[in-house]
Amino acid sequence: MKPLTKFHKILLGVGAASGVVTYYCLNNNSNKKVYASWTTSYEPSKHAKWNENWDHRSPKHCVKPRYAKDEKEQNKINKEIELNKAKSVRHIILIRHGQYNVNGQSDEQRTLTKLGKIQAGYTGKRLKELGFPYSNLIKSTMSRAQETGTIISNSLPDVPVLNCDLLREGAPIPPEPPVGSWKQEMHKFYTDGARIEAAFRKYFHRASPQQLEDSYTVLVCHANVIRYFVCRALQFPGEAWLRMSLNHGSITWISITPSGRVVLRCLGDSGHMPPDVITSR
Repeated sequence: MKPLTKFHKILLGVGAASGVVTYYCLNNNSNKKVYASWTTSYEPSKHAKWNENWDHRSPKHCVKPRYAKDEKEQNKINKEIELNKAKSVRHIILIRHGQYNVNGQSDEQRTLTKLGKIQAGYTGKRLKELGFPYSNLIKSTMSRAQETGTIISNSLPDVPVLNCDLLREGAPIPPEPPVGSWKQEMHKFYTDGARIEAAFRKYFHRASPQQLEDSYTVLVCHANVIRYFVCRALQFPGEAWLRMSLNHGSITWISITPSGRVVLRCLGDSGHMPPDVITSR
């Protein structure tokens, strides 16, 4: 065996010293932390970041901006922010209408089929079984939604019923990817889209500070409207709305927490119906 050169001896010395230092650091660090490798340099894309003030009701944005000159002034600002905080959850339950006569030449003729009425009946029973303290039931003014809402109301006779033109079916935004069979005129997207967006802003927001109990609002409307609402509420691109499918009479449940965070509890649930009555087109 060849004798070690001076250079090799230096390398061995450095290696031994580094080993001792490593052992000491691993065994004498009282604040040990373990990080998942992907988290150390992870930064979400700008499209993935959550906008806390999406409904323009974030407490700190509800207070007139001003500079706090001292601690007393800062405490006053903090108190105002606290007073503007929501205290309860708003639950939005979205119901797609039942199957209807697609061959009708006008809205008045596009009424529920016999099967559509059966589907609405099952949905009404399911909402009753859930036993939530519903605040109100709001119906689109289109015939198929009106009929569906009326049948549901038979199971919820004590829930106030309202009508809303903003919830009518329409084309919210050009879908991505484009669909060849979707041949809407561009002006249709602009007119319908503005209306459906107005409906979203009307019904989707955190509770007011004065609301002390959780609320449950039922919206009886349409597939395109519901799919767009889901995308907007979750801060997904609105153009993704056509990537989802909803059955007739299905239940979609969204909760808006006091912090403004949004939870999709279920999407297009039709498990309350027997398989032989489930349809989507």
